[in-house]
Amino acid sequence: MVIFTSLLSEMEDTLLLDGLCGLCRRSGKFLVKRLVKPLTIGELDSEVGKKTITDFSISADSLVLIRAGKSYIRSAAAIRTLLYMRWNWRWLFPFAWLIPLPLRDFCYLLVAKSRHLFSSK
Repeated sequence: MVIFTSLLSEMEDTLLLDGLCGLCRRSGKFLVKRLVKPLTIGELDSEVGKKTITDFSISADSLVLIRAGKSYIRSAAAIRTLLYMRWNWRWLFPFAWLIPLPLRDFCYLLVAKSRHLFSSK
């Protein structure tokens, strides 16, 4: 099953994942099965992903969400993806948002730094 598309529309909400990371790819597959709102999922390393990163002046990261024309990275992107999922995941959004940003991003960066170690393609 291919969940990554190379044709991202500028008008759609878009989630860009690290296509070389097994954890990211599995997370994308997990997300696709639970989506209720339209969300285009693509790879950061694709031509369109690179263009999007350049257009929004984003420093390359493992997770980028473009929502309503605004970019989000790291934990902010991860938490906002809950809003695209079924209600049994979406209810977690307000609770996750209560965690202070520095703590959320610290935890995110710990996982992001070691994601290649404990995941395979």
